[in-house]
Amino acid sequence: METAIVIIFILGYLGITLEHSIKIDKLVPALLMMAICWALIAFGLDDFVNWFDSDSHEMVKGFASLPHEAHGHGPSKMMWFENTLLHHFGKTCEILVFLIGAMTIVEIIDHFNGFATIKNFIKTKKKTYLLWIMCILAFILSAIIDNLTATIVLITILRKVIKENKDRIWFAGLIIIAANAGGAWSPIGDVTTTMLWMGKKVSSIQLVKLLIIPSLICMIIPTTIASFLKPFKDNFEPPKDEIKEIKHGSTMLILGLIAIIFVPIFKTVTHLPPYVGMMLSLAIVTLVGEILSSRRFGLHSLSNDSLNESDSHSSSPIFRALSKIEMPSILFFLGILMTVAALESLGIVFNLGKSVQESIPINFFVLLLGAGSAVIDNVPLVAASMGMFDLAIDDAVWHFIAYSAGTGGSMLIIGSAAGVVAMGMEKISFFWYLKNIAWLATIGYLTGACSFLLFQSF
Repeated sequence: METAIVIIFILGYLGITLEHSIKIDKLVPALLMMAICWALIAFGLDDFVNWFDSDSHEMVKGFASLPHEAHGHGPSKMMWFENTLLHHFGKTCEILVFLIGAMTIVEIIDHFNGFATIKNFIKTKKKTYLLWIMCILAFILSAIIDNLTATIVLITILRKVIKENKDRIWFAGLIIIAANAGGAWSPIGDVTTTMLWMGKKVSSIQLVKLLIIPSLICMIIPTTIASFLKPFKDNFEPPKDEIKEIKHGSTMLILGLIAIIFVPIFKTVTHLPPYVGMMLSLAIVTLVGEILSSRRFGLHSLSNDSLNESDSHSSSPIFRALSKIEMPSILFFLGILMTVAALESLGIVFNLGKSVQESIPINFFVLLLGAGSAVIDNVPLVAASMGMFDLAIDDAVWHFIAYSAGTGGSMLIIGSAAGVVAMGMEKISFFWYLKNIAWLATIGYLTGACSFLLFQSF
């Protein structure tokens, strides 16, 4: 039965990897393999001799001799199965609710066109200066609103500044590198760092402390090299059209960013799970947004008696934001995380981790994991690594995993969410990126990784 579960996982993973070839959204194979894997565990529960206790991070002793169901309150295989399933579902939902909250805040900011404020900072007509402005903004913004959203925001602004697509794709390539580097050092900058943070593998303070310099190096080195390349040597003439700026946009931008930054602080002070702080931040941002919207639509409402309930809903920031968040991504994360949890429950992931530690150095494995994230989605790789190693919170290995999984995906355009969205927005060819940007991303990844290992050696 274990072999069948591993085969289902491999087939599902192939479906995810070949998403663009088979024209089926990756959430479909993710949800399919999740449901089938857990169903196979339920059907073959009596045949399993190993079971992994995620709480104590060790194999359950004497699991093979336990009865299917216990009479009374004694341990049984069914008890372990139900408790483990509930445990993993609860931990997964914590991450998903957190992401939904963050996505909703970003969409509320966008509802007020708050990101248009950023364009006011761009005064230069030199491509080199614009490159540095975009990369620095990507590095900072991705640490706050996540690398995917930061990439979307900056490419949207870039379209208002650079007219020709053949010029924009060069900037987009460097934005991908900078956004992924920026997301790696923040607990809310990338899904994988969020997973490690919420899984109590890293703390927010130590994550920033240990990774901000390697991530900065990962961004600065490729940007510096790119500054000397021909595509960034000339001046540019921005188009005449301007971004329409809605009243209160800058207010909502500042409030939204502060609200998201507040979440790690709230967790540190209260020791409550991060999603609680995110819900508090979402409530505050929504309250302010509703008040500002009521002022904006108040006179219209008074003068139009025919305004019905659905109209009032459509003008609500929270209503519009919730209708625009990436629910397919949320369901994809649910499928992936719960599938890896199924493999972890049978001890497969834990035993693989022990084999890795016995055969190759952990740091070399993590370096390969980062390279692998350029080909394979980094979410399941990090989810699997969390079940592999029995290491204390803030162990250097967890931080190296956060860096490698976050920045390694930049080496291929399909290796990160930021790359995929840029590929779609600017129609960037896979092979164009491989030829022109991949080598810059590789240099950045390796120099940042070397700096991290160098600092750890002192």
